[in-house]
Amino acid sequence: MTFATLGLSSAVTDILKELGYHTPTPIQAQAIPLILSGKDVLAAAQTGTGKTAAFTLPIIEQLSKGKRASATQVRCLILAPTRELASQIGDSVRTYSQGLGLRSQTMYGGVQAYPQINGMKRGADLLVATPGRLMDLFKQNAVAFDELEFLVLDEADRMLDLGFEEALNALLALLPKTRQSMMFSATYSDAVKQLAKLWLRDPEEVAAKQSNRVANTVRHQIYTVDKVRKPELLAELLNRQHWNQALIFTKTKRGADEITEILQAEGFNALAMHGDKPQYARLSAINAFKKGELAYLVATDVAARGLDIEGLPVVINVDLPHVAEDYIHRIGRTGRAGLEGRAVSLVCADEVENLRAIEVLLKQRVPRKEIPGFEPEHRVPDTHPRSQKKVVKAAPEVQGKKAKIDPVKPDVTKGPGLRSNPFAKAKK
Repeated sequence: MTFATLGLSSAVTDILKELGYHTPTPIQAQAIPLILSGKDVLAAAQTGTGKTAAFTLPIIEQLSKGKRASATQVRCLILAPTRELASQIGDSVRTYSQGLGLRSQTMYGGVQAYPQINGMKRGADLLVATPGRLMDLFKQNAVAFDELEFLVLDEADRMLDLGFEEALNALLALLPKTRQSMMFSATYSDAVKQLAKLWLRDPEEVAAKQSNRVANTVRHQIYTVDKVRKPELLAELLNRQHWNQALIFTKTKRGADEITEILQAEGFNALAMHGDKPQYARLSAINAFKKGELAYLVATDVAARGLDIEGLPVVINVDLPHVAEDYIHRIGRTGRAGLEGRAVSLVCADEVENLRAIEVLLKQRVPRKEIPGFEPEHRVPDTHPRSQKKVVKAAPEVQGKKAKIDPVKPDVTKGPGLRSNPFAKAKK
């Protein structure tokens, strides 16, 4: 199967050939013909499946044959939940539409609005935007939707997670009903299905095969360690393994900052990326990482969703995610295009339930290792399905009084914060 057999013209396929794309991914093979035929589409697709091209290519195919957008008007609106994803989609749109005479704009918060307003004065055949900034500029009469033909909601589940439901409902009332709409989501929650009922008309449902699985080129590894020694072990692994680049995940923004400060203090080329960072700093970090100028990018799930780095050798989870599916999203950035990748997780005792859920999703037990000198005082329990928790019997009563119970030892896995100088006893 080729892109030409899906119905794309030579004008588009020639661009793809120059980019080195010859064979469509499963989600592209399913979605492109449906979109070209005018159908609304509801697609289950995660990062790394080629979903951006799945909706962009058939849309630019049709837009290139029509009249260009008038001043402030939009012919295709692509909504993204985060600034980083919007910027990345915008780059892809410009790449795929080069030489076709289409104008595209990207619109998101965290930067000055004037250049975006000025860019819309000529209109946009394709506009990639985050909901918040789009509504702000609509209220300033900088954007109009009278000529809208196509609408795409990318990562709809994440939009709901980030609280954009109210903005989306307000936007829905402004759009013409004659549009063709597409929704892409990593998960099919009840909330996503309800959103689809409002935005789509009799949609065709498609799904990327094995959407909850990772490439077989990814090797999983767990290092068990006490929580307070995770930063120290991370630095030890980076020194030992000599990975030229790594994407490092933490659960919180504060955690990302603290890990980054510790790595920088040890001489590592590292930067943090999360929602509290200024937009210019986030984009600068992403660009440096993509170019190979930055070795270690420490990020939260929301900030890194949709981030695409070619040839990334390893993803490191300093903290396991609360939701098992987010593990798939995280490690989906390595092991692409047939290249070998590694997914390394630092796991402490109080993350055992998160680990068990991840292993159920992966349908495999992840190999464990202990690094000499970092053996945990609090062992991570066995996650094998046959392992059972021991039932703790009630303490016997003596002459109507409860027997004395030894005080519980403090849980060092909930010890001091990362700023407690974890390298005080580090091996050099």
